[in-house]
Amino acid sequence: MSLLTNVMDHSLDDGYAEAAARKKAAGASGMPKTLRAKLGLAAGLVLAALVVTVGAAQARVAAPVVAKERQELIDRIDKETKSADKLEGSVDGLRDDVSARQRAALRTSGGSEQADLVSMLSGATAVHGPGVRLVVNDAKEASTGGGDNPRETADFSDTGRVRDRDMQRVVNGLWAAGAEAVSINGQRLTALSAIRAAGNAILVDNKPLVPPYTVLAVGDGQRLSSGFQNGADGLYLHALESTYGIRATIAVESDLRLPAAPSVIVRTAQPRTEKGTS
Repeated sequence: MSLLTNVMDHSLDDGYAEAAARKKAAGASGMPKTLRAKLGLAAGLVLAALVVTVGAAQARVAAPVVAKERQELIDRIDKETKSADKLEGSVDGLRDDVSARQRAALRTSGGSEQADLVSMLSGATAVHGPGVRLVVNDAKEASTGGGDNPRETADFSDTGRVRDRDMQRVVNGLWAAGAEAVSINGQRLTALSAIRAAGNAILVDNKPLVPPYTVLAVGDGQRLSSGFQNGADGLYLHALESTYGIRATIAVESDLRLPAAPSVIVRTAQPRTEKGTS
């Protein structure tokens, strides 16, 4: 007990206490004693102050240059963006002109009624009529990435994400159920359309789509709805809902409006003509 009491009463070693007392009695301090040491300390302080001052001056001089370069980059980006928007407008105008010429050529060669039918089936003209509206969206837990954008941190390894092959099956199921025209997020599908993935995005004809994916299908609404939901692709979508939380709703609409495809250009196929025999 005496040892424990001694340790509690004298927590600081006696040697440390004696050294501190000797230093205090000698009047020792942290400041240099000799003139040379004092001059060295003063020179060090002056040098440090000089370095800080020069750095601040350089930062002040460089600030306007950096701001100018930044503004020049912003102006260049704005200029290029406006140029790209102008070119995109020109492309849209040329596509409309091509579509109009295609329709005119069809009417000249095959009659107005047949031309309208071919134009609608090929997606070269806008259509409207009854059908179904199918909205497919990622699972709620797949939208908890950085911010409110499910595309910021998630990728297609997340099973709660709608994938390109899922949309392929949805569209094929609607065609099989009797759809006469189909669009996804305003993109009209044709026989030349492709649904594929690029990185974390789903592309339709090389244009990226953002969820939710709204699929419009023109046709007999009730037959389309029941045919799709009871078919293999509708059951596949239902399995995605129950297993991975994919969200999907389908509704019958009395009048849907689908735009024309941007362009319908065939570069390889040629019409087959039957030659008469003499």
